[in-house]
Amino acid sequence: MNAPAEAMGSSPPISSPKGSFRTCPTTGLRVERGAEILIRAHAVAATIALLIGGFAAILVLLTRWQVIHLLDAIWFYRILTVHGMSMLIFFIIFFEMAVLLFAGPVLLNCRLPAPKTAWSGFALMVAGAVLVQWMMWSGQADVLFTSYVPLEAHPHYYLGVILFAVGTLVTVGVFFATLVIAKRENTYRGSVPLVTYGALTAAIIAIITLVHGAAIYIPTWLWSMGLMDVDPQVYRLIWWGLGHSSQQINVAAMVSIWYLLATLTVGGVVLNQKVSRVAFVLYILFISMASAHHLLVDPGFGAAWKVWNTSYFMYMAVLASMIHGFTVPAGVELGQRLRGFTQGIFGWLRQAPWGDPGFSSMVFSIVVFGFVGGITGVTFGTEQINIIAHNTLRIPGHFHATVVSGTAMAFMGVTYYVIPLIFRRQLVFYPLAKIQPYIFAIGMLIFSLAMTFAGTFGAPRRVWDMTHSGAPFDVPYSPVVDIIITVMAIGGIIGVVGGALYIIVTVLSVFFGKPLPAGEEAAYQGSIPPGIIRKPWTEIPDVDEDPKAPGKVGPVPGTVALVAIFFVAFVVYYFANWALLSFGWRVG
Repeated sequence: MNAPAEAMGSSPPISSPKGSFRTCPTTGLRVERGAEILIRAHAVAATIALLIGGFAAILVLLTRWQVIHLLDAIWFYRILTVHGMSMLIFFIIFFEMAVLLFAGPVLLNCRLPAPKTAWSGFALMVAGAVLVQWMMWSGQADVLFTSYVPLEAHPHYYLGVILFAVGTLVTVGVFFATLVIAKRENTYRGSVPLVTYGALTAAIIAIITLVHGAAIYIPTWLWSMGLMDVDPQVYRLIWWGLGHSSQQINVAAMVSIWYLLATLTVGGVVLNQKVSRVAFVLYILFISMASAHHLLVDPGFGAAWKVWNTSYFMYMAVLASMIHGFTVPAGVELGQRLRGFTQGIFGWLRQAPWGDPGFSSMVFSIVVFGFVGGITGVTFGTEQINIIAHNTLRIPGHFHATVVSGTAMAFMGVTYYVIPLIFRRQLVFYPLAKIQPYIFAIGMLIFSLAMTFAGTFGAPRRVWDMTHSGAPFDVPYSPVVDIIITVMAIGGIIGVVGGALYIIVTVLSVFFGKPLPAGEEAAYQGSIPPGIIRKPWTEIPDVDEDPKAPGKVGPVPGTVALVAIFFVAFVVYYFANWALLSFGWRVG
């Protein structure tokens, strides 16, 4: 029951790989210099994208808040496009490529294959992102995140997306090459670590996603130059194979980070390798089919296709998330109980390192992703409920809980460990880092819930002026909507403050943080996460030789109780949605 061997793969290499390496004094991992620099480059690019997307988020929020209504219609849709592309594509995927480079060369104690090719992939990603940003800010791509045909952007916009996708594909290819090199050079023992396995899942989904992207963005690029036609219905079908799957790369990467943070912060135990790995495989097999829930209101698709994709197939992908949603907290609980935190059902949770930003970020990521994003997402996958929810604020309320809250918080949490472990820097303003996850989580939780409730009252999404001023007809809303939108705006502002604190701490730490001398981590307790000093994964008692040792069987009553609460919340929300549907659909 060795956490590093199961999750991080810190067992010594069988043979000495070629290349320039340093040995991490904390984890014992061998880090190649080339991979280290490339990880830094992707992390910095992700942070820049987050800064741009966060700035756009403020402008969108202050426009949706009718009391302020900051931007005019043209600039609202322009900035909304910037926000979506910067946050959902550039920030997330740049960071995910950094995860692949960590889960590959670093966790496998392997050299980086084809470093020039890897850098060319990064260059293509940067070039594509810059080109898309230029098109959006210059007003030549006011087509929103989905860019539905017949909305048309400048050809350079589609070209930028294609370049970014090709660069991503190159980096994914380097990751696959790393797996081959590591196996050939015997740099690890047994199966690949679970974190690497999760990253492999993300990489495979990325391939599926990019195939869909090529199948639709290349024709659309030619269409924008007047060289061919693109059917809007076909565009929507194939695009969501890209749009939805691209967010599922996030899910696989996020879950991998959950396992990693559980190990780094409390020495979490992997309960069952096979079960966790099978759950990752379910993502690969079924996640693309779940994208059909975005098309449930489209009349061009048959009922049988919708039912199969959004019930049977989607629920298999949901099952994967539910498995991870149990195994990660259960691994944390068992790891804590093995260390003696056995009082009561939740004693292990009360005595957890809540002052560690990596741990708090992981917990909030799991809670908001599962309780808010997961429950709402499964509910919207029901065709009848989707019809009343699809074009309301309930939809962005859902994905702000999954991607913006769940995924982003996981990425934030691991950053606080990456900076001292990879960048070898102390964290600047560490007290701010400790409270940042709380501020961001509270803000985004309020924001997502309020947005979801506003949508329940019919508040529309993607609408510049919710009052529809100047329209030839009145669109009445309950007066409570104004109050809910105000709460949403307050939550959003709190979330933006939390995001800004993250950017301030990480950027200043990377560029101005004091160097962290190897082997002297204990002397810098106030400027790095405690997991780096305490190395909790080494504290797990060896229970293999004593079948009567506490924790051998692995009871996790606290996690079972939390799962029960989740199911109760799901049943209540699901029932409430059917009740609302019955009020709107009267059968006489």
